[in-house]
Amino acid sequence: MEKVGFIGLGIMGKPMALNLLKAGYPMSILSKSSAAPALTEAGAKACSTSKELAQHSDIIITMLPDSPDVEQVVSGADGVLEGIQSGALFIDMSTIAPATAVKIYHLMQAKGVEALDAPVSGGQVGAVGATLSIMVGGSAAAFERALPLFQAMGKNIVHIGEPGAGQTTKACNQMIVGMTIQAVAEAFALAQKAGVDLEKMREVLLGGFAQSRILDLHGKRMIDRNFTPGFKIKLHKKDMGIALQTGEEFSVPLKGTALVAAQMEAAVAQGNGELDHSSLLLLLEK
Repeated sequence: MEKVGFIGLGIMGKPMALNLLKAGYPMSILSKSSAAPALTEAGAKACSTSKELAQHSDIIITMLPDSPDVEQVVSGADGVLEGIQSGALFIDMSTIAPATAVKIYHLMQAKGVEALDAPVSGGQVGAVGATLSIMVGGSAAAFERALPLFQAMGKNIVHIGEPGAGQTTKACNQMIVGMTIQAVAEAFALAQKAGVDLEKMREVLLGGFAQSRILDLHGKRMIDRNFTPGFKIKLHKKDMGIALQTGEEFSVPLKGTALVAAQMEAAVAQGNGELDHSSLLLLLEK
């Protein structure tokens, strides 16, 4: 099996890497990660730098918070580009700007390396259960090579198109998710103020046209006041910014996205940036 290097062992990355280990892939990780002990116990090899990790890997996967983080890991001192070998495959599964994904693709091409942008949706639950949706940009050949790894981490796996297409799709996903959370939070805030039983309201709405995964899972979070992060609101705020930036690049006005982005900005300013994105409800209540 191909040797995998995995960089970014956070809420999502750690279970994704563990699922690859369970599938039998030899793996290298960075020793500085707080999750390194759990991964090495599961069989991973620890490396001190991204350069060293790339030297020992056929396929390198990154799962990092933002565009600058990915660029630093790729192009910074002792970065992936310094160690990656011609013929390797680089897969970024972070959520970053489509323009950054295209830039990294060209950097990798100059090294004789194929690159995929393959962001995911499904949250921590999907990462743990290996049921993520994976949207992929890049060449068809690179996608076919990566498919067995994707199948170890997700269920709904689609090759969208050219480099950057995966990240554009993810931006659209985050727009829809963000605006749906806003709609559910507003509805719950109104119903609560009017004295309506939220459990019963959620039950009946799930049987009608308002049914959604957000209403199901995040509606339950709101009722239970459980805002332990599956996906932090500060990261969703970042994603909405990526969507707005992409909208500007293509001259597409995104008024609903801008509204929810402002709400998320206010929630972060309120001190709730580390909470789950369903905590938008708290802003409306306040």
